[in-house]
Amino acid sequence: MLANIRDLQPLIWLYGMALLVGIAGHYVVFRIVRHLTKRTRVTFDNALVNHCYRPLQWIVILLIVRVVGKLPNMKSHVPEVAEHALALVLIAIVAWLLVRTTYVLEDYVLNRFDVGVKDNLEARKIHTQFRVLKRIAIVVVGILAFGTMLMTFDTVRQLGTTILASAGVVGIVVGMAAQRTIATFIAGLQIAITQPIRVDDVVIVENEWGRIEEITLTYVVVKIWDLRRLIVPITYFIESPFQNWTRTSANILGTVFVYTDYTVPVEAVREELHNILKKSDHWDGKVCVLQATNASDRTMELRALMSAADASVAWTLRCEVREKLIEFIKAEYPQALPRVRAELHRLEDCSDSDENSKHGGEKCKKD
Repeated sequence: MLANIRDLQPLIWLYGMALLVGIAGHYVVFRIVRHLTKRTRVTFDNALVNHCYRPLQWIVILLIVRVVGKLPNMKSHVPEVAEHALALVLIAIVAWLLVRTTYVLEDYVLNRFDVGVKDNLEARKIHTQFRVLKRIAIVVVGILAFGTMLMTFDTVRQLGTTILASAGVVGIVVGMAAQRTIATFIAGLQIAITQPIRVDDVVIVENEWGRIEEITLTYVVVKIWDLRRLIVPITYFIESPFQNWTRTSANILGTVFVYTDYTVPVEAVREELHNILKKSDHWDGKVCVLQATNASDRTMELRALMSAADASVAWTLRCEVREKLIEFIKAEYPQALPRVRAELHRLEDCSDSDENSKHGGEKCKKD
């Protein structure tokens, strides 16, 4: 036993020295690269260093271990099980590196296409496509890595021929058992390509107004106006109708209805609407219309139409216009506020009427 340990001492020393040299060399190289990337204006290289540092470190360590194990005087001391385990770990770490690469691309996309600007339609398209495709890529990398690890076993490799021969039957069985999962996966791909919804879109779903906060492969998170979160299956946006207020543009028209008496001067109210919008920071300067859209037996309906940059701003602008129009009518034309009309007729006093006494009160009775 002691003799075996003494025989392995050179192996342990060699492995230890190789690992120390590899880790130290990796650390020094990455420190130099990180220092150089900080001096550049490009964000891609910084993201590459930050996300890929740890996977590359482990890849270097495992490669050194495998290289040392392949040396002629070391090969006989390394058991076959250990080599197989190192191969499996190396496959897993390479898959890890590929996954981290998607995060590098995500940082690059997020920095290049900012959704915080007003005209962010193109940025929201890119963000939606990338986030969905990123999740699909991670799933595909995981499946391929797992399949590659299984194929390193001789038993699984021998079974591969039989599985491929019966792939048609297996495909039918799996398709029937996982049809909902497959439909969800296809729906995610369809949304990424056709984009009926995008990140930060304003939508009406289940009679709730909100914004698309997150899109995954299985569900969509809608942030409701009162900060609630509505979780909707991703297939809903393929199979059910919904409203998308920012499908082609974030601009939107807002309406305000005011009900007044027929005596209101419409032209004066129209001029006041224009003055209110000119002083407002929420109006985008495109649409300003006031029209009498309806008339009932008691009131006249005035509709104010105005434009805003997006739905949130339009809501604030509508409230502002509604308040100020009502104040204007109250101050300048109080008689034009909605009212209920009635006519009062004075009844004739029959008790003191001479004519009534002559006819024996018959006239008042008839009245």
